[in-house]
Amino acid sequence: MSNPEIAPLVPREGWHVMHLFYHVDHAQWALFNDEEKRQAKTRLTELVQEIRATPDTHLLIFSVATPKADLGFMLLTPDLHVANLYEKQLTLSLGPEILSPAYSYLSQTESSEYTTSRQDYGTETLAEEKGLKEGSPEFEAGLKEFDERMAHYLKHRLYPVLPDWPVICFYPMSKRRNGADNWYALDFDARKKLMAGHARVGRTYSGRILQLITGSTGLDEFEWGVTLLAKDTIDIKSIVYEMRFDEVTARYGEFGDFYIGMQLPLDALFRRVCL
Repeated sequence: MSNPEIAPLVPREGWHVMHLFYHVDHAQWALFNDEEKRQAKTRLTELVQEIRATPDTHLLIFSVATPKADLGFMLLTPDLHVANLYEKQLTLSLGPEILSPAYSYLSQTESSEYTTSRQDYGTETLAEEKGLKEGSPEFEAGLKEFDERMAHYLKHRLYPVLPDWPVICFYPMSKRRNGADNWYALDFDARKKLMAGHARVGRTYSGRILQLITGSTGLDEFEWGVTLLAKDTIDIKSIVYEMRFDEVTARYGEFGDFYIGMQLPLDALFRRVCL
């Protein structure tokens, strides 16, 4: 896949992420005979297999639930050149006029600057909340457990493997910068405290919602992309609604359009979008 003449564009940490949404031109598709349709679907199937066989690369495929788009892909891969090449190939995979881009979004996986530090966990949780003495076996065991948990968390944030849960929701968002409601005018401690409350709401959906926040400042029109995976649409609806009452969202959140899709194998997707 890599071209020796082109230097890779791989970030120092994390992967590039593309959310791609397409309309199907059924009038053009109807002009294909049965053999041409079979060949087109074979091309897309083989491309999907090639993408998924690429190291450190993941591709989610889904049918979009409304006329905002017909089908969507979520592509995660380290090298932006590879992401760009696969995006162009996906667009043309069924023929030059069959898939028309409806919406796209570029972002990167990232860690959070508001993650609890090892020192904070030791001081605030182990010492103050649990009353453990610094240096004691119980204190050190608590720190070790924290280190292991955070290593797993950071690996998921930067290099995620997303499950095949049926429901996928994507939306972009930014933090408001208006007058008294300017997120970036707050000092770090104030922002971290607000984000801690926001995170507590998210943790109550553990096992029902898998959330991936990807950064897009300077890469696309908003500052983050949010991908939610679930087994039930009511959990998507509930977590977004509940977080609307959190101050981080109520005062500082600005959102783009929401896209809801259902992950499907390719043969089922072909039938769903009448290909």
